[in-house]
Amino acid sequence: MTDVAVQMLYGDRSKYMLLISGVCFSTVLMAQGLAMFFGILSFSYATLENARAPIWVVDPKVEQIADNQPLKDTDVDRVRSVAGVAWAVPFYTGQTQARVLGSGQTKPITLVGLDSATLAGAPTRVVKGSVLDLRQSQSVVIDEEVAARLGPDHEHPLDVGDVFEMNDQRAEVIAIVKTKQGQGGAAYVFTTFDRARHYGFSQRKMTTHVLAGPQKGLTDESVANSIMAETGLRAYTEANFKKASSDWMIYNSPIPFVVGLIVGIGFMVGVIVAGQTFYNFVLENTRYLGALKAMGASNFRLARMTVLQASLVGATGYCIGMGLLSLFFRSLPEGKAPLLLRWEVAVLVFAAVFLIIVIASMMGIRRVSSIDAAIVFRS
Repeated sequence: MTDVAVQMLYGDRSKYMLLISGVCFSTVLMAQGLAMFFGILSFSYATLENARAPIWVVDPKVEQIADNQPLKDTDVDRVRSVAGVAWAVPFYTGQTQARVLGSGQTKPITLVGLDSATLAGAPTRVVKGSVLDLRQSQSVVIDEEVAARLGPDHEHPLDVGDVFEMNDQRAEVIAIVKTKQGQGGAAYVFTTFDRARHYGFSQRKMTTHVLAGPQKGLTDESVANSIMAETGLRAYTEANFKKASSDWMIYNSPIPFVVGLIVGIGFMVGVIVAGQTFYNFVLENTRYLGALKAMGASNFRLARMTVLQASLVGATGYCIGMGLLSLFFRSLPEGKAPLLLRWEVAVLVFAAVFLIIVIASMMGIRRVSSIDAAIVFRS
């Protein structure tokens, strides 16, 4: 019966291709929507990806990385004094304006200030130059997006040794790095914490975060809990801060609604196209199914044939759709589009396609069970 079911499916090429196309298109729509969802969420914690640290200490009111509530300078020493903390350094992040020397055009950038002694949180994906040169006077590290935006034209981005201005202060590029863009396409410039006072907008308190690390043998989670208990500040592990930032965006933005609409449309397309086409496929093969019934095939066996046919269509359409989407994503410039094809996307879309196949199978099985074996003898 398996061979018969496969031959029936492949025999009607036009219906088979229409079924595959419907599932494939549905897969692409749902996967693209979920990939956009995870991609936009990744923008919410881009700073955590670009400046790595085991523990992030912030003001108690802070719920996500982009909320920069200034801390007291003494808070760094308070964190250092907590038992289990191996090191703690000040960290600054904020918005400022940058422009190329000789040009009046300015661009918004995200300024990051690192501890000059340890350079904790410095970017690691270096394209050109050395981050260690950041201790030189008026030196900054820029990401590739800043280099492109502040260059004299699109074909000549900023390079190591070039200069530009931030807050009317001269800055010399000593290294170029790869980073993940933040919300609104924010690009990153790294300098030392003390120098950030001059490059950033003037404010009395410059410490927005305290980066810390646990002593050997202790977990990030346990040390973070100790910091909160002894200082009254809020301490996140890197993973928890990412989750808190993404959760904040989910609950305070229309992203879930927009993504849900895209995924819902993709699911309905799959149900309507695959279900209706599969029902018509069974309807057109009624005489053949009736002949099998007349030869002794039970409704259960015919239902198994229908499920097999639907499963082949679903698996083929899903694989083609995910394959095409993967190739498309690979062709996009890294970090330019809010698309992140994580394994969760593949699993969720597979579950949705499986549900589509179940619905299509039920429509086919309902028709198969109502077939009269005598139909084969009618003209």
